[in-house]
Amino acid sequence: MNLTKNFSKLEFDCKCGCEMPKKVLDNVQKLASQLQVLRDEVGVSIKINSAYRCPKHNKSIGGVNNSQHILGKASDVVIIGFEPSKTFELISELIHKGDMLEGGLGKYKTFTHYDIRKTKARW
Repeated sequence: MNLTKNFSKLEFDCKCGCEMPKKVLDNVQKLASQLQVLRDEVGVSIKINSAYRCPKHNKSIGGVNNSQHILGKASDVVIIGFEPSKTFELISELIHKGDMLEGGLGKYKTFTHYDIRKTKARW
């Protein structure tokens, strides 16, 4: 199932293989549309390392209980050819310009976290 021009539902599914709840799919669709803005901006592939996580899988990997991943509102991404710091800066700029929704943005060693929680959070 395609969510956008460049992203499929499969990329956002929980890694444990469980069924994604409908209310989560609605959030994932919104998240994918925001990542499509980023994809259109950079013109290269974006790898989704992690997106939706069911509570059981989230716990098994040490995720926090209130993780945006559980709601289908978060993704950990890698833009091919970009360092996480550059991805972080680019998403920040797109949010500032109003092209992407405000939310959580975290820079990690090997990926960048982006979520659509509606409030600004940075780490």
